[in-house]
Amino acid sequence: MKDRVFSGARPTGRQHIGNYLGAIQNYVGLQEDYQCIYCIVDIHALTTLEATEGLQENIHEMMLDWLAAGLDPERSILFVQSHVPQVMELHTLLSMVTPLGWLTRVATFKEKARTQPHNINYGLVGYPVLMTADIVLYKAGIVPVGEDQLPHLELAREIVRRFNYIFGDTFPEPEAKLTTTPLVLGLDGVKKMSKSLNNEIELAASAEETRERVMSAFTDPARRYRSDPGHPEVCNVWRLHHFFNPDQIDEIADECRDARRGCVECKEQLAEGINLALAPFRNRRAELVARPQYVKEVIADGAHRAHAIAIETLTEVKERMGLI
Repeated sequence: MKDRVFSGARPTGRQHIGNYLGAIQNYVGLQEDYQCIYCIVDIHALTTLEATEGLQENIHEMMLDWLAAGLDPERSILFVQSHVPQVMELHTLLSMVTPLGWLTRVATFKEKARTQPHNINYGLVGYPVLMTADIVLYKAGIVPVGEDQLPHLELAREIVRRFNYIFGDTFPEPEAKLTTTPLVLGLDGVKKMSKSLNNEIELAASAEETRERVMSAFTDPARRYRSDPGHPEVCNVWRLHHFFNPDQIDEIADECRDARRGCVECKEQLAEGINLALAPFRNRRAELVARPQYVKEVIADGAHRAHAIAIETLTEVKERMGLI
């Protein structure tokens, strides 16, 4: 049997090129060598959401993008976190062996508490315990993460070690599979690409919408006129060319530096590169949009398959803890 991979992502709706380059393309590639379980973590989202009207639409749109990008329900389990409620029961059981001090020291908790002081809820504190439950409910041995996420995974490993020490060997300690996650800046060229900052380019945008978004991007701040020499190394549009026009990087940089190419031409070429690269994705997505029932069936089937694993794990946990 292949090693089992687990990863989850918050339901943020339509995905952008930063999501694709940073995570989704890696999810797709892992399907070749691992038994993959990918989850849209709607319960986690509630720790910061104060309004949930768009939650179901965001889940649907996100799953559309995952499927169009190449996640295959025949090879992977794709589901929504809350559709397998055993994860919340396991979260409660794991919380009984997790010292509070471990949780209040987590850097992301401190940051969230600073940015949303009016909403410091228990779910925010217990987020790492629920994350651990997400992983170990399916006895996943591998979790794809970037280096910045290693502290979160190490805490999950500590919770697993503590549980196993008290109740006997039950869970594998999840290992990190380090992924190369490029930092994709948004159209402002300053902040990481994000919908909340309105600096993103959606994967599902039309060709014309993509062009309009790219043409609004900030470029070389030192270049005031078309005749001025450019500085591609400080220009985010040039960085984006690395992903969508990789064979032309040197040519673009040379023409920029000696003013043979202006920022407008540079952005037009980037828009063309993005639209060409995403054309197959957009065609597949349009086909899926025309089959809304299929997406629901994928989610339901994924929950059914995940549920079978969850019941088996939870039964073992309860036996270990003397609850059965």
